Amino acid sequence: MKMTLAAAFAALAVQFAALAPAVGAEEKALTPQQQRMKDCNQRAAGMKGDERKAFMKECLAGKPAAANDGRTAQQEKMKKCNAEATAKGLKGDERKAFMSACLKG
Repeated sequence: MKMTLAAAFAALAVQFAALAPAVGAEEKALTPQQQRMKDCNQRAAGMKGDERKAFMKECLAGKPAAANDGRTAQQEKMKKCNAEATAKGLKGDERKAFMSACLKG
């Protein structure tokens, strides 16, 4: 009797072990919303604060991003900082320091 119970429990353990990887694979599949969140997070790399918040809101809503001629967020930031530095008439080390601070923040 003890041998039969032990064999039955062993058989059940093997069945559960075989099912475990299949269940785990199903759980890893992303829903469309999770996939959208993942994609938007990747595209928002380098953005901070209100800029990131506004971008994520638009991206998650499925709205097209503002027209930026295919530039990335970092390229947009570089363009904005460069224009500010030019407007301020910065040159040399002053411009370099300003650009560094602007691109970080």
